[in-house]
Amino acid sequence: MQSLDEYDKKLLRLLQQNNKLTTDELSNKVNLSQSAVQRRITRLRNEKIIEADVSIVSQKAAGIGVTCIVDIILHEGGSKSLDKFKTAMKNCSEVAHCYYVTGTYDFVLIVNTKDMRHFEEFSKKHLTDNTNLKHFYTHVVMDKVKMDYGVRI
Repeated sequence: MQSLDEYDKKLLRLLQQNNKLTTDELSNKVNLSQSAVQRRITRLRNEKIIEADVSIVSQKAAGIGVTCIVDIILHEGGSKSLDKFKTAMKNCSEVAHCYYVTGTYDFVLIVNTKDMRHFEEFSKKHLTDNTNLKHFYTHVVMDKVKMDYGVRI
């Protein structure tokens, strides 16, 4: 992987703000030719520095009314148990984020459901009935104060 120079960093900052900018617009903003911009963007994608080009859909439009942060403690922390839980969460459509963490908890989940009844169904099926789950603690999000999808470059 090639290291990032100032042109790459400028392109990444601009694309994180708006990935619909054309190569012409980017070219003007970073003072490079359109072909140089296109080559750099292609390299950044190929090297997985740009992991994805996505559109962020409004939760309201998707019918999501409740977001919960769930702290998970497992009974067993062996690699097979951890891998089993990771696979289960990867396959669960309500789980937007699953983090394997250090400290008091084993995992932290961000769970999106249409309402509290839906969250209750989710928690019964995927948490309460999981025999390797020791405890889970739920925090219901009351207000999304900051949602930043970019990373600092």
